[in-house]
Amino acid sequence: MSRLLNPSTFLFLLGCLSLSILQTPLSGSNKPNVIIIFTDDMGYGDMSGNGHPTIKTPHLDRMAYEGQKWTSFYAPAPVCTPSRAGLLTGRYPIRNGMCSDVFWVLFPESTGGLPQFEETLPELLKKVGYKTGMVGKWHLGHLPEFLPTEHGFDSWYGIPYSNDMDLNRPVVEALNGGELGEWHTGIHWDNPRSEYWNVPLMEGVTIIECAPDQNVLTKTYTEKSIEFIKANKDEPFFLYLAHSMPHVPLFASKSYKDSSTAGIYGDVIEEIDGSVGAILQTLKDLKISEQTLVVFTSDNGPWLQFKTQGGLAGPLRDGKGTTWEGGMRVPTIFWWPESIQPGLVHGIGSALDLFATLQSLTGAKPKQTPEDSYDLSSTLRNGAESPRKEMIYYRGPRIQAIRLGNYKAHFERQAALANPPIVTALYNLDTDPGERFDLKAKHPKVIAEIQALHQSHSKSIVPAVDQLAKR
Repeated sequence: MSRLLNPSTFLFLLGCLSLSILQTPLSGSNKPNVIIIFTDDMGYGDMSGNGHPTIKTPHLDRMAYEGQKWTSFYAPAPVCTPSRAGLLTGRYPIRNGMCSDVFWVLFPESTGGLPQFEETLPELLKKVGYKTGMVGKWHLGHLPEFLPTEHGFDSWYGIPYSNDMDLNRPVVEALNGGELGEWHTGIHWDNPRSEYWNVPLMEGVTIIECAPDQNVLTKTYTEKSIEFIKANKDEPFFLYLAHSMPHVPLFASKSYKDSSTAGIYGDVIEEIDGSVGAILQTLKDLKISEQTLVVFTSDNGPWLQFKTQGGLAGPLRDGKGTTWEGGMRVPTIFWWPESIQPGLVHGIGSALDLFATLQSLTGAKPKQTPEDSYDLSSTLRNGAESPRKEMIYYRGPRIQAIRLGNYKAHFERQAALANPPIVTALYNLDTDPGERFDLKAKHPKVIAEIQALHQSHSKSIVPAVDQLAKR
């Protein structure tokens, strides 16, 4: 005789079925579209949803409400080039030479770039049928063999390095009445002009224009991104939108210029927020929002030396270029309607983890599993605890700090020469995110665990050719 399930049992089995569906990799036409929106030098505290009192970011706040906002998400490095290498490869930049003791980032005179042996996210996703496009700042090598189209992107529209590079000294001097004088102390950043920099705007391998109008960069990047989305709406696509802003010099289009109570920096952030809103609305209009994972994050923390033009790290200590929390902990949101479990995530994550996460969600098979990337898909889809328990803080090729759980240890700068590495300070980031109160005298066991992690990680590193030092 058949028996009917009681309501409690039925609901339990339904929940188990739903969970198994959420944990099953997507296949075929169900593979999600992926959009990564990467800002340049945006601070942890620059969103209104992260506490900024005068910058308005309603679209990012809505995105966070509908998706997951991560409060302990890290850039792979505290500066641009190595951070971008980490995002696209899932590996600490020390493993492929994309960090250096000589130079922090690549420059227009550099001859190095991301090595061809590295498998990138677009190369991974092309294996399972994705169309791949990039819009915005690259900064992983400007010579032809290093450009985005040589690293898996079907198309690219943007600039090859930072918008303050390739300074046109004769033009600057002529427009400012003589010698550059105090240019790099910030005196001329208040009223920058696009023609001060010869940075090239490129499409594929072709230079379209030198010294483009930077006032419309964010606007144009948004339009190009929407064009790509519309052109590829009927098949899986991967879009990497890497904004040039809010890296100085700061520019905003007419619709946003002088509109924010937070000055030009506020104008720039609010235009980026508007860009996010336009992209999300496009996905909704095309009825593909439920098929699309959107990730918003930054390459490092705020450039504090530029004062009101450099953003805020909120409650975190210091900013860009440092391994304090403000240099590497960045604003991060994941959005994927009907597939992501909305909420606030306090677990640890990193842009390094996008590689393993997208590998899991799409079923793509990498050439080799990246050593430093964790699969966050269970956290995204069903709220499971993040698998990442540690973060290694590199500045150039040196480890300056390590987080293990809620504790973070800073090391003596020549730590690689000591055995075990010397800990100079220990902080509990759960109770002290501003890294103010040193606890190293109270937790010798924690210090020993972090020292052991330092040593085991260091043993896994095989020296690579320094790409940033090449001239």
